[in-house]
Amino acid sequence: MKRLLITREQLQHPDHQTAAWYQVCALYDDTRMIEVSIHPYEAESILNNIYIARVKNVVVNLHAAFVEFEKGMLGYLPLEDLKHPIFTKKISDKPIAAGEELVVQVTREAMKSKDAVVTTNLSFTGEYLVLTSANHKTGISSKISGEKRKALQAWIQNLLEEDPHLTDDFGFILRTNAVQADENMLLAELTQLKTAYEHLCTSAASRTIYSCLLKERPFYLKMLTDTDKSNLEEVVTDDPQIFAQLSQNASCNVRLYQDPLLPLAKLYNLAGQTEAALKQRVWLKSGANLVIQPTEALTVIDVNSGRNTAKKEKQQNHFKINLEAASEIAFQMRLRNLSGIIVVDFIDLYDDALNEQLMTHLKALLKQDPVPAVVVDLTKLGLVEITRKKQKKPLAEQF
Repeated sequence: MKRLLITREQLQHPDHQTAAWYQVCALYDDTRMIEVSIHPYEAESILNNIYIARVKNVVVNLHAAFVEFEKGMLGYLPLEDLKHPIFTKKISDKPIAAGEELVVQVTREAMKSKDAVVTTNLSFTGEYLVLTSANHKTGISSKISGEKRKALQAWIQNLLEEDPHLTDDFGFILRTNAVQADENMLLAELTQLKTAYEHLCTSAASRTIYSCLLKERPFYLKMLTDTDKSNLEEVVTDDPQIFAQLSQNASCNVRLYQDPLLPLAKLYNLAGQTEAALKQRVWLKSGANLVIQPTEALTVIDVNSGRNTAKKEKQQNHFKINLEAASEIAFQMRLRNLSGIIVVDFIDLYDDALNEQLMTHLKALLKQDPVPAVVVDLTKLGLVEITRKKQKKPLAEQF
């Protein structure tokens, strides 16, 4: 069973000389950390915030616009995202022009030299549904299957039959956690999200430039909302205020940890596991290892046989190492929040059947990732190309 830990701890990045205090939300499977999000203590994130932004310029060659959503903070707006935009100031007949003001949501925070990414497709996220302002369709998480999926499809169909105009102004997607909710709970949350969206649309017209129309919940609340509750045993925190907040709203067990002799972070070796997640080399049980090297454009992962020196049935041995490496790579991608383009150099296999089995195994592992991750191709050079959706910063950049 899994456990969500919310605490604060003094952490140090290997490349930094001093440690600092961070607020941490970490998902554990037994005693092993499988996902973590850290924020400088008392700092605020802008991810998923909704603002009124001013268009600075439109770059036709990039098929994008740059908008200023906070004073001095630019966002990159892909023009293909310009569907059903909410303008608060329109001065041109063009789809979008410099000087105009519109409502945008931050979908990716600034990373290194890259600006934040924003969209006009606003998302209002609940525990069971996501309401979308631009995509006027309905959908169900791909992780829901079987009879439950059929039941949810029937529920959506009934809603649309009762109100054919329901999705005229918005769409919605049922999240993985929807399997744990009854129809009344789903309808109540849909109504709540619809009300929030309509209120924002109404109030935006009277708000000024750079106004923050909607502030994202604290990062630990978002991580709790995004976590699959089906096998979440409990949420544990040593912060009385967070405990009180979660006790009122969380739909799972919440426990306040109180042991002055053994801090919660020490009990779960939070600092040690975070430090390990920042190292380039990861050792496997077989004696082989991975070398994980993020670069500006992509992340490269190299699989080495390392201490594994078995020579009998060399191809089969390499195949077993690659299977073990694939499992660890899927784990590390989630733990480190690696995103964008990821290139993996597995140990060469000169057997098409073994390569196909390896790719099938890797694809099955990535389907379990809550963040969309796809195996793109196995190149002629034997490199495996993976893409993983960019959302929050990689762990190394969260310091």
